[in-house]
Amino acid sequence: MRSGLLFSLLLVTSPGYCQHFEAVDRAKTRLQELFKERGFPGATVGIVWADGKSATFSVGKFEKDKDKPLLPSDRMLAGSIGKTFVAASFLRVAKEKSISLDEKVSKYLGDRAWFKELPNAPGLTLRSLMNHTSGIPEHVQSPAFTDLIAKDPLKVWKYEDLLVVTRGAKPLATAGEKFSYADTNYIILGLVLEKIAGKAMYTLVNDWFIKPLKLDRTIPSDKLQIPDLAVGFATFGPFFARGPMVKDGKMVFNPQMEWCGGGFASTALDLAKWSMALYGGSVLSPETETEMLRGVDAGPLGQYGLGVQIRKTPLGISYGHGGWFPGWLSEMEYFPDHGIAVAIQFNTDDFRQLGRSTHGYLVELMRAVLDKKL
Repeated sequence: MRSGLLFSLLLVTSPGYCQHFEAVDRAKTRLQELFKERGFPGATVGIVWADGKSATFSVGKFEKDKDKPLLPSDRMLAGSIGKTFVAASFLRVAKEKSISLDEKVSKYLGDRAWFKELPNAPGLTLRSLMNHTSGIPEHVQSPAFTDLIAKDPLKVWKYEDLLVVTRGAKPLATAGEKFSYADTNYIILGLVLEKIAGKAMYTLVNDWFIKPLKLDRTIPSDKLQIPDLAVGFATFGPFFARGPMVKDGKMVFNPQMEWCGGGFASTALDLAKWSMALYGGSVLSPETETEMLRGVDAGPLGQYGLGVQIRKTPLGISYGHGGWFPGWLSEMEYFPDHGIAVAIQFNTDDFRQLGRSTHGYLVELMRAVLDKKL
């Protein structure tokens, strides 16, 4: 039978066992209440404590309007959360090779024939790509790009070609002037990363993070067929697709086009583990982590550092990232005041049905974990 609860605790005979079990039970109850209230297809949750204890559970269905239950181990596309893997990889390479984040991008890509056509090309720095202050507009919001996807949904993209509609575009602002979120920044950053490291981004992430941290359910989303992929239901966005994003076991368009803008399928438990490792201090040096958490004003997102959203919440500050890919929503956050990381994934992108942001769901679940009044 497919079960909706997996609960793993270390030292199960210790006095803290009951406290953790009760905390997870409260969070699971709260998720079930929200599920009954809002009627979304399904959701998975992962929780990790600083002492290594973890839990994961799910509600709802593997696919909207089908009887198959959703498992905590079922994968979903994590969307822009993949930027955290790319940012961590770049920060590691930069430290190893003594590269300043304020160096010009032209130092690494200036020999590419198309580079000078990028908005703000002469003024682009590595930091401005990582914290989205480059002034480069978002290519995935461009009708010209989404038309290309609609014309050839199964196309396998050369990564440089993802910039085709960006070349010659008008900049939104001077490089470094203000925040404007764009996957395009991380496509360019990925090209720099692979040139400096001499290896593919996916190889770096796998060797440095996925394998050592045993994120066994996290894999590249670069193929039409992704094992154990819960069927996402798309309701909005610039892409042509609406409804189920998986038909006959295959994605309806090639997710490979996301690359360093996202690029991974994962589970809520793996995302919570990654959040704990990245923001809890076991992945980056203290100096590099401090650099990562230097944020710029990002409006409704709070502050944005180097591949990280920094928010003030009723439960203290949180570090994390959200993710959207047509049909799926994800969010992971680490709450340093409490030593807890929590993540959630939905197999729908219908915010109207959810009734609150994915960040709002994590705050609700954290309140339950901590037994705070809702």
